[in-house]
Amino acid sequence: MPYLFNGRLMRWCRACTWSWLLGPVCWALCTSAHALPSFARQTGMACAQCHVGAFGPQLTPYGTLFKLRGYTDHDDRPGHLPLAAMVQTSFTRTASDQNPPPEHGAVNNNTELDQASLFIAGRWTDHVGSFVQITYDGIAKTTALDNMDIRYADSTTIAGHDALLGLTLNNAPGVQDPFNTLPAWGFPYIQSGVAPGLGGAASLLSDGPGLAHRVTGLSAYGLLEGKLYAELGAYAALSPSLQSHLGLGRDGDVGRVSANYWRLAYLENLGDEAYSAGLLGFNAGLRPSRLESDASNRLRDIGIDGMAQWHPFGDHAWSLYGRYVREHQRRDFDQANGLADNNSDSLRELWLNASYYYRQTWGATVGAFRTSGSMDASLYGGLLNAANGKPDTSGFLLQADWTLWGRQVPTAFPLPSTSNLRVGAQYWFYGTFAGAHTNYDGQGRKAKDNNTFFLFAWLAL
Repeated sequence: MPYLFNGRLMRWCRACTWSWLLGPVCWALCTSAHALPSFARQTGMACAQCHVGAFGPQLTPYGTLFKLRGYTDHDDRPGHLPLAAMVQTSFTRTASDQNPPPEHGAVNNNTELDQASLFIAGRWTDHVGSFVQITYDGIAKTTALDNMDIRYADSTTIAGHDALLGLTLNNAPGVQDPFNTLPAWGFPYIQSGVAPGLGGAASLLSDGPGLAHRVTGLSAYGLLEGKLYAELGAYAALSPSLQSHLGLGRDGDVGRVSANYWRLAYLENLGDEAYSAGLLGFNAGLRPSRLESDASNRLRDIGIDGMAQWHPFGDHAWSLYGRYVREHQRRDFDQANGLADNNSDSLRELWLNASYYYRQTWGATVGAFRTSGSMDASLYGGLLNAANGKPDTSGFLLQADWTLWGRQVPTAFPLPSTSNLRVGAQYWFYGTFAGAHTNYDGQGRKAKDNNTFFLFAWLAL
């Protein structure tokens, strides 16, 4: 896919929920807010109308359409404020002490105030709406613009076929995607900020270069007859000074970016069943030094994804998601500066997950993951502490959760009827980490030493 767009795009911002401590166990973390009370108040509908399990990012077909229609659906009642909020805390324990410890945590048993976020999320006009998040990061002790998705959408006809057309201004590739397979909204929907995770080797789509919130993008999209979806967009980096003003700091500047994103998908909504399958690509030229005289890195992602849901509104809701991404890397800048051995590398990512929810309240999810790629001692030796220079990491994880008001908040409860609370537990099992099952760091550490137990809770208001 050629690099279709160059130049600088506009600059903008991000959005909602509150999280909560439960007993002696702890509170936890959600990467972003998903089931926003402001949307429920605006539409007059329960969270289960848009979200499988009444909480989190798993969108029902109606939830997908609500997003594509620009967050503008409403109940014709005046006075809805597009505001929501959240607070999150967490407890994380790994099988063995981390060495080295996480940047902002202890070697083990980390209890943190993870996030406090304010969201501007909802309808502005009949055709314009937003999902904008501003977050205090309790681990890094910073406040910054988080996810942003501002949309214009309108319905029309094309050659006698119903069509929905729109524009999205966003600041993280994938945050605007209406499906639940890409990393921005894909499983794991909640994870620890102080655990090993996937170790740091990640594709463009998984934000390996750190583009999220430091770029701005504009995409045009269309949905034909509620089935065929297409999107095309471009991204460019914010200036270092603007990144600083937005609270992101200059240290994480990704340099100059020229990138394009494209997406094709098919969605089938059969009422009690829904299916989707898609193809996508993301291509970027990155010049970390911002100097025209220096070399650049060029990364190209191609991916496929799919989803299936059964009875998303019923007492027994099942869902299945998957994605596979292959990335080709040209690392001219990294090789010239001793950051990579190879001029050409590759990376592959696979994620699968299945979930079940009973009465929108009790849930269980199992996921499997695998990252693999070229051997590059300079690149992965520093990034992952990988003695063999390989990024290969694989394993699976289990999650059990309870959404207190999956059906409805009791009228006698002293909270708004759109409030909700989810608590749960998660466990990560590693088969390989940083290229090996045992002694991956050359100092005797095993992949299973990174096995992670994570407790979480999340109150949305």
